Amino acid sequence: MSYQATCRVADPASDAATTALAAQRATIAAIEQDLWAGGTLNESLLEPYQAAFRRLEQLLAEQRRPEKDTRHKFVIVIPVADRPQHLQACLGSLLEQCQAFGYGGNSGVGNGGYQKIAVLIADDSRNASSIAWHRELARYFNRHGLNAIHFGPAEQLDLLQSLTADNHPAPELVRILGTCQPGADGNFGHKGQAVMRNIAYLKLNEMAAEAPDQQLLFYSVDSDQEFKVKVATAEGDQEVCAVNFFHYLDEIFTRTDAEVLTGKVVGDPPVSPAVMAGNFLEDVIAFLRQMSASSADCDCRHHLADTHAEGEAAYHDMADLFGFRAAVAAYRYRCTLAGPHSEADCFAHFASRLGSFFYGEHPTRVSHYVYADTLGSVQAARTVYAGNYVFRPGGLKYFIPFAALRLRMSGPTLGRIVKSEIGARFVSANLPMLHKRTVHSTGQAEFRPGVVAAAGAIDLHDEFERQFHGDVMLFSIERLAAEGFPRLVPAPAAIAATLEAVRADMQIKYNTQHADILEKLGRLNGLLNDPAHWWARPGVHAEAVDNFKTFVANVTHNFGAHSPCYARINAAENWEKWRPGLLEAIVSYPADSAAWQQQLAG
Repeated sequence: MSYQATCRVADPASDAATTALAAQRATIAAIEQDLWAGGTLNESLLEPYQAAFRRLEQLLAEQRRPEKDTRHKFVIVIPVADRPQHLQACLGSLLEQCQAFGYGGNSGVGNGGYQKIAVLIADDSRNASSIAWHRELARYFNRHGLNAIHFGPAEQLDLLQSLTADNHPAPELVRILGTCQPGADGNFGHKGQAVMRNIAYLKLNEMAAEAPDQQLLFYSVDSDQEFKVKVATAEGDQEVCAVNFFHYLDEIFTRTDAEVLTGKVVGDPPVSPAVMAGNFLEDVIAFLRQMSASSADCDCRHHLADTHAEGEAAYHDMADLFGFRAAVAAYRYRCTLAGPHSEADCFAHFASRLGSFFYGEHPTRVSHYVYADTLGSVQAARTVYAGNYVFRPGGLKYFIPFAALRLRMSGPTLGRIVKSEIGARFVSANLPMLHKRTVHSTGQAEFRPGVVAAAGAIDLHDEFERQFHGDVMLFSIERLAAEGFPRLVPAPAAIAATLEAVRADMQIKYNTQHADILEKLGRLNGLLNDPAHWWARPGVHAEAVDNFKTFVANVTHNFGAHSPCYARINAAENWEKWRPGLLEAIVSYPADSAAWQQQLAG
């Protein structure tokens, strides 16, 4: 790793300081190489690695006063809806990141304050107790050194209703910000992540205007993510604070003209169960086959690391849509139980985790951090991970598109638009965040829109439908962007034809996958209900078997022969409800963008 000297002043004291900084950066680079030597984490070097960065911060502080530190200040925006436990873990990991690496220094006033880090908690909750909990978390982490601002529904309404004299924004802004009015019950929550992000970006715009001389970077994350990475070790997976996110982001935005940068996630997949059921069923079938070849009381044999290399979108049933090779074989489940235990114990534990799939977990295809030189990993991008992307204040012009439609895949859709407009100034880097869909104590998400659970039954049709039409929008925009959109806007008839063609393609993809799922459900039922297998002994493994049967019932309801999900995406009358909104959104995008930029400027 090469570094440029930060300054050159012709006096001995400055020369000594510059030499010390260069030496410390060289030390960091050397430790980093050893930390990940052989592709695995050397845990004994993690604390020295973090300490080396803290020493770098000390040297920088000795060389120049804090007000002369021209490195970027980060404003981290976290949309959150009724997820206090997730938010607490997210903010806790941010504080740990600051304490471990010390980016920007600590003021030492009171409990200390991290100079270059601020947090905007954009609260989209409906539950008053969640809002109060989120507000208290902001206070708590403020006392511990994080400058955290709670941007609640009341503050959001005040900001939105100041946009126009009559409290009603222009139609162009409604497609970006929603109605800007509370519901009939007076509640202003659950507007959706896209609308909430766009409202938060108005607040970020105010913050940028109040600090015109600061080098600001805005960092969008999700509340169910942490500033850590998941690494695979011989003893099992570990979640570690091993990446100095802020240091490397500052380096990238200092050394390049990047306008928008996206990272990715490790841990749980960033996609909906709607597009993971086929792969997961294949893995569950493989698990039962392996179990059938053993006995219930023998030692657990599910702790070996999978031989599969971690590939892009290994969890996605239709990975080929994104240019990746689809997985051709099942992935082996890696047991997470500690201490001596049997195959029956593993069977029961895996069964207890099956329900988490419907909230976004994929227990057999967890992704792990793979080290690569961060600066060397920078490359052109096409997809925004909305829960992990960073942009300069000028990047506020790129609102989350088509927000009022509440489609899934809004990040990748935004990415196609950004790529079309700024090309190589839209980049990605090897800076993934840890993604944890569920709360450990329940195995469920605190709140997940589009997932309706009652008495063990789970219905995904809303999320499924938003996923399908999100894919239609994404790949329509991709085709239009190849022709110059949004700089060049085809006639409405041409846009309508593109939507129809893409929808037809998506129906074929989804229906082909549906047939695959039906075949796998048949195989899974045959294995699970075979009386020859040891788990079929009456009463002995009843709870675990019941968990499997509940899982199968929920898969059958959502993805089986009489699935309401597939019925809705294939129904012509349902398409007639969706098509006008999708068409209007695309046709109106240039006008919406112009209105948005005018609002930012005003």
